[in-house]
Amino acid sequence: MTFINTLLGLFTQKRLSQIDYFKAHPVKVQRDTWQELLTRGKSTEYGKRYGFDTILTPEQYRERVPVVSYEEISGEVRRMMEGESGILWPEETRWFAKSSGTTDAKSKFIPVSPSALEECHFRGGKDVIAVFNRLYPEAGVFGGKTLALGGSSEVSKTNTDCRFGDLSAILISNTPFWANRMKTPDASIMLMSNWEEKIEKICETTVREDVRCLAGVPSWFLTVINKILERTGKKHLHEVWPNLELFIHGGISFTPYREQYRRLLPDPKMKYLETYNASEGFFGLQDDPEDTSLLLMLDYGVYYEFMPVSEVGQSKPRTLMLEEVKTGENYALVITTNSGLWRYMIGDTIQFTSTKPYKFRITGRTKLFINAFGEELIIDNATEALHTVCRATGAEVVEFTAAPVFMEEGKRGAHEWLVEFSTPPADPEAFAEALDKELQRLNSDYEAKRLLSLERLRLQKARRGLFNEWLKEKGKLGGQHKVPRLWNDRTHIDELLKMNE
Repeated sequence: MTFINTLLGLFTQKRLSQIDYFKAHPVKVQRDTWQELLTRGKSTEYGKRYGFDTILTPEQYRERVPVVSYEEISGEVRRMMEGESGILWPEETRWFAKSSGTTDAKSKFIPVSPSALEECHFRGGKDVIAVFNRLYPEAGVFGGKTLALGGSSEVSKTNTDCRFGDLSAILISNTPFWANRMKTPDASIMLMSNWEEKIEKICETTVREDVRCLAGVPSWFLTVINKILERTGKKHLHEVWPNLELFIHGGISFTPYREQYRRLLPDPKMKYLETYNASEGFFGLQDDPEDTSLLLMLDYGVYYEFMPVSEVGQSKPRTLMLEEVKTGENYALVITTNSGLWRYMIGDTIQFTSTKPYKFRITGRTKLFINAFGEELIIDNATEALHTVCRATGAEVVEFTAAPVFMEEGKRGAHEWLVEFSTPPADPEAFAEALDKELQRLNSDYEAKRLLSLERLRLQKARRGLFNEWLKEKGKLGGQHKVPRLWNDRTHIDELLKMNE
């Protein structure tokens, strides 16, 4: 064990004990979190509206306080951004995370309070380090630098004390100077708003550094990796950074990209850890390299509820508390946070893989699915099917989206897939056939509809760079912006197909 690892072990020992405690006593920790949030929030305008001071139990909380979407609290958030205090949370909040979960033109601005920064987002980052050091006490990651892809931020035009931007930019802007010295490149490059110029600067400045850890969204990091290999003339990344040992990833499923990363980073010492750090909070991290499920982090100032997906869209949807959930069921995530989000539906769906301790995997988005014919195809099905078929055919995927082909008179419907390959399949028709069969194997509803109302899926090959061009056209290139992988209408795919002509 190196001196740095030994020192880290001493500093993180107490925190690791706290993690072990909430794993052993999850319900108590969540009840304590709920009570503290309500106590802090009762003096706010929102707390007075719903009588937080008279709510005595989580059951009463569920009955009296409504589940809300962003649109239902956007007015309160706008007032906070204009400088009003005590609206949703008692602390003065100057930072707002500009949500980039979809490519919708309408942006969301998620409040990030000082408590959320320290007790949730930064604590999550520290816990990743603590957990990794416990798993790999001989690792050399902490002797070099971390390359983390981030977004940009800007000052609000209505209130100069208010700043907003990608969550990653907020974290970079608030990280202590000594911690930023462990990262590369410097903040001035990481916060650049022009994505293409930023990538050039990253490649120019980091190839000479001792990079040992990467952190970011897998799809965007592929752009950086390929640019660096092109610039250096190397075949794989360990020829550029021989001490590279860890990739901390999140934001999208890693499944379709796993084989590409194994090829680009072939050294067997390479390790991967997944995190779930959204604009609204840091919710989970991988604490077992043999299990890709994420540990639900229960002491970050976030109180969780879980809505059965059948309840989504109901006027008064039913939610479950932590002790009521079951493994193998899909739930929409509802959160109450130390930034003043009260019973807020984040839009992600998860499925528990374990309840001792509570571990889960992200299965999709409440809006990102295809259910035009009753098939209920979710992102989890799509990514797993693509991964399986790519492994079988040797193909590699850069990006994809899929949407329904609606029925016309006398014809069945179908799903249309637009896929950008880095390594295309030798036989696209065979690839489409295999993908269709794999989707049927994974999803019984899709299998049933294939017999009744759906033709085999249609596969369209996207030209190289199409999805990036589309995002750039919408002003959403880079950072944490993501292509909507599944969509229940043809809004996005028709735009992309027109550009692909």
